[in-house]
Amino acid sequence: MMRTKNRLIRSALSVVLAGAVLSVNANADSPVKPDDVQFKDMAVSASLTGAAGDAAEGRKVFANRKQGNCLACHAATDLKDQLFHGEVGPNLDGAGTRWSEGQLRAIVVNAKSMFTDATVMPGFYSLDVGADVRKDLIGKTILSAQQVEDVVAYLATLK
Repeated sequence: MMRTKNRLIRSALSVVLAGAVLSVNANADSPVKPDDVQFKDMAVSASLTGAAGDAAEGRKVFANRKQGNCLACHAATDLKDQLFHGEVGPNLDGAGTRWSEGQLRAIVVNAKSMFTDATVMPGFYSLDVGADVRKDLIGKTILSAQQVEDVVAYLATLK
């Protein structure tokens, strides 16, 4: 009787633990939704994807005129081979020294959370995009969670 009870307890415990592992893995594979991003002390400390970004991919997104298009407003010496650096936003040389990774993530996710509502920088992972949004873009972000992590990784290299 005692052996049967112990087996039942072990079996139930293994089912609970397996469920917990599946739950953790499911959360790790799912990016944080834009409306669920947690801003604290002017930073987003946790990765949106649960993984570090790829700086090389972030550099591509940063320079891509159809993705981040960061060069439309910012200059960065690292991308001097690219044409038409903007002057609206600050030069991003030294961004990795000026801001922490969490602050960089907050700026890229939604610059209004770090600066003011008057900033012209869009929220790249925000659904708060203002008025007159094309109907097919409503509910979509400019960048994916992984692209945000990649851009943050790239910006962190700019020392």
